[in-house]
Amino acid sequence: MISLTCPQCRKKMKPSHKNENRPFCSERCRVLDLGAWAEEGYKIASDEPLKNEDIEIIERLNVDPPKRH
Repeated sequence: MISLTCPQCRKKMKPSHKNENRPFCSERCRVLDLGAWAEEGYKIASDEPLKNEDIEIIERLNVDPPKRH
């Protein structure tokens, strides 16, 4: 039998199309993960530098640009 692991709490679960919170085991785990993204707890790494048009969009939105490494 195939089992999945919740990416948030690591609980094992059976795959089900009825689970509206897939790939999470529960709404709580789904919301915790969403909160981590919103608080910038996760980042997507990129070796590609920001383009000038990206910087302009960030400046128009009046948000802090990502740190360059």
